[in-house]
Amino acid sequence: MKTVTTFLLACAAAVSLTAPVVPLAAQDAAPAVSVDGDIKSEKTTTDAEGKTRVELVEPASFLPGDRLIFGQNYKNTSADVVTNFVITNPLPSAVRLAPDADPALEVSVDGGKIWGKLAALSVSVSDGTTRSATQADVTHVRWVLATIAPGTSGRVAFPVIIR
Repeated sequence: MKTVTTFLLACAAAVSLTAPVVPLAAQDAAPAVSVDGDIKSEKTTTDAEGKTRVELVEPASFLPGDRLIFGQNYKNTSADVVTNFVITNPLPSAVRLAPDADPALEVSVDGGKIWGKLAALSVSVSDGTTRSATQADVTHVRWVLATIAPGTSGRVAFPVIIR
C-alpha cells in the first residue's frame, strides 16, 4: 500500500504542475487562473438492466496496465479575460500516455523542449537513427487555452496507463 500511496503522491504532484504564460508585469500579482489537478480511475459498472456506465473514482489500488485519468480543473478568478493560458502536465515515469488519447493533444517527447502532435514527433535511437514517437515516449502534455472569460471554469484531461 505504501508503494501505491507514494506513486499517487508523485502523480498528484506531476498533475498539479502548470506553467501559465504570465506577463512579466503581472508576476507579482495573484494568479488570475486557479488550477487544481486530480487523478481518477475508471470504474465500469452494470446496472440491473445490463447497461454499462463508466465512472471516474478515486484510485484505491492499481496494477501495471491499469488506466488512470490525469485531469486539471481551471477557473478564471479574476475580472479580466485571460488569454493564452498554458497548462502543462509532466508524465511520471511510472505511466505512459494511453493509446486512445486524443491525437490532437499537444505533447512533448523531449522533456518539454519541442511540442507538437504525437504523429509529427520523432525520437532519437541509440544507433543514431530516429523513429516515430509513440505514446510511451511522451514526457509532457499541454494545453494552450486561447481565452478564459472572467468566472469561467473548465477541465482538461488525458488517459494514462500504468507501466
